[in-house]
Amino acid sequence: MNLLYLTILFPLIGFLLLAFSRGRWSENLSAAVGMGSVGLAALVTAYVGLDFFHNGQQVFNQALWTWMHVGNFRIDVNLTLDGLSLTMLSVVTGVGFLIHMFASWYMRGEEGYSRFFAYTNLFIASMVVLVLADNLMLMYLGWEGVGLCSYLLIGFYYTHPANGAAAMKAFIITRVGDVFLALALFILYNELGTLNFREMMALAPAHFAADNHMLQWATLMLLGGAVGKSAQLPLQTWLADAMAGPTPVSALIHAATMVTAGVYLIARTHGLFLMTPEVLHLVGIVGAVTLVLAGFAALVQTDIKRVLAYSTMSQIGYMFLALGVQAWDAAIFHLMTHAFFKALLFLSSGSVILACHHEQNIFKMGGLRKSIPLVYVCFLVGGAALSALPLITAGFFSKDEILAGALANGHLNLMMAGLAGAFMTSLYTFRMIFIAFHGKEQIHAHAGKGITHHLPLLVLLILSTFIGAMIVPPLRGVLPETSELAHGSVLTLEIASGVVAIVGILLAAALWLGKRTLVTAIANSAPGRFFSTWWFAAWGFDWLYDKIFVKPYLFVARLLSRDPLNSLMNIPALLARAGNKGLAFSENGYLRWYLASMSIGAVVVLALLMVM
Repeated sequence: MNLLYLTILFPLIGFLLLAFSRGRWSENLSAAVGMGSVGLAALVTAYVGLDFFHNGQQVFNQALWTWMHVGNFRIDVNLTLDGLSLTMLSVVTGVGFLIHMFASWYMRGEEGYSRFFAYTNLFIASMVVLVLADNLMLMYLGWEGVGLCSYLLIGFYYTHPANGAAAMKAFIITRVGDVFLALALFILYNELGTLNFREMMALAPAHFAADNHMLQWATLMLLGGAVGKSAQLPLQTWLADAMAGPTPVSALIHAATMVTAGVYLIARTHGLFLMTPEVLHLVGIVGAVTLVLAGFAALVQTDIKRVLAYSTMSQIGYMFLALGVQAWDAAIFHLMTHAFFKALLFLSSGSVILACHHEQNIFKMGGLRKSIPLVYVCFLVGGAALSALPLITAGFFSKDEILAGALANGHLNLMMAGLAGAFMTSLYTFRMIFIAFHGKEQIHAHAGKGITHHLPLLVLLILSTFIGAMIVPPLRGVLPETSELAHGSVLTLEIASGVVAIVGILLAAALWLGKRTLVTAIANSAPGRFFSTWWFAAWGFDWLYDKIFVKPYLFVARLLSRDPLNSLMNIPALLARAGNKGLAFSENGYLRWYLASMSIGAVVVLALLMVM
């Protein structure tokens, strides 16, 4: 396990090599370096993982060097490997490698091929730092690194102004969350004198035993950081626009890894949240509301990637719900399975987009199952896993654990929200599949070829089935045990969730297979047009934030562009100049002017004497 640092070093070396190549390398060499560095990191992860299990799942700490030491303030660059970080590390490097392999096919012929892999390598290195950090400060370094890479990759096609605007939007909104996280760091260090996770968990119970509200503020700030990075209410508006980046970026950053960092942060600091049950309950409420709102928004989208983006918001909402009801294992289990099937769906959507000559509107597709059968099967399996189709998909097992955890801990309302979200998920997922792959063929599509196209899809397809659900994260002893339901209640809940998923798929088939007369009539009605417009605009959050934040900011910026402070400082000078002009006018050399001035002065003096 002493090789743990190589999981950061290999992608970092890949980034430096690609960055300094300045685009002069061939596409094959750039792909070899970009994909090979992540592949080596994945191999090291497999090696340290086997060593971890061989040593009885003992927590391993690797001290590298002291980052900063000022007085009593000391931050070390230490890496820690336990069941939680190993699970995340495996997802980041394993799924990341498959996405890099697919990207080597997808990005062929694009300008900035080596630049793309430089950015993604830097992202992997930053994400591994975030995952393996043993203290909040080092995690914050990785946290900011992945935010930077997200900005660079969303705006990868920088010649289009809309892409730059989407990148800026994502950067600013996630920075809001990052400020909250920074405030949490300040509070926790001020109160506990350390940012080490293990030490904080040990010191917090005794320090915050009295009626101390600072821990509530700290956990609220941690939640603020988590909702920013994981695109949860109210900082969720950036994720849909982030689809402006290349599709492998959407798969890597905005589905499988970075957006789950908020879930990882709350799970890693679970000891603090357990001491503030009100804030922990708020985590569950935020997740439940987000998953329902995102489900309705996905139901009316026409862009294939935006449908998947809203489904990502919804699924991360499930993870937040699980954390809020203390179903810790279920949250991380769903994080892992979600990485499998959502990466599969995004990569498949990339294949569809290239096959359809960069067309992303699902209503301009149709009949694609005949021309690209492999991608159709991938969409069916990935969509079934996303919809939690019973027994045969990975999503069913992880989502069912979340609902069981909610019910076992007495959160019936949150469980019902989860069931409603499951129904919405199956409805909008198979709406997308039926519209794009069934019906009349409207566009001539050409299937992708080559092992770098087929292999990642096939591996992720297998992992999205019940086979992926057999991979159980080694979380015993890392996270608290989840309350378990009686076997009869679990079976009833499994049947209920399975029925909900199947009913959603059948309803989607009834509405969007065939002539779609009913759904067209509903969409053309007055309520249908109103709700379609509202949900298509993602409940109007962008409009609201534009009115509350953007417009006032621009107004203030326009005021400041004229520099009112400078104008204020010029007033004394203007008064002095005006006085000078007045006095200079009176010194004109005419005797009659001086006599008149003296006479007027004498009259004024006599008048004042009489008044006084």
